[in-house]
Amino acid sequence: MPQFEELARNVTLAEQLEEGGGPVVLVNVLRVDEADVDQLLLAWSTDAAALKRRPGFISTQLYRGIAGSSTFLNHAVWESVEAYKTSRLDSDVRAAARDLYPASLVASPHLFRAEAVPGLCVA
Repeated sequence: MPQFEELARNVTLAEQLEEGGGPVVLVNVLRVDEADVDQLLLAWSTDAAALKRRPGFISTQLYRGIAGSSTFLNHAVWESVEAYKTSRLDSDVRAAARDLYPASLVASPHLFRAEAVPGLCVA
């Protein structure tokens, strides 16, 4: 059974799901044993294919750590917290890949919004 670890020390994903608003970016750090990389890729692609048909889904990109790393980063853009929450809590969407994820998986999902920093980036 995959494990979940909070990415932030001071706020949980469950608390973020109560905030609402949008748009948001989901960042999910995925760590698996090297032997489970192919299984993770199968599960993630199955999951992503189901989610991309959901209202409010905009895009996703999977990144892999370099130099043989078995740590991945999923970056997904959603129109709103509510769209993400509704899709993630839908039992049919979750069933698409639930049993495919390897037991060694440790996932750390967290929601983000763009932050304005004067002279460097806009929100």
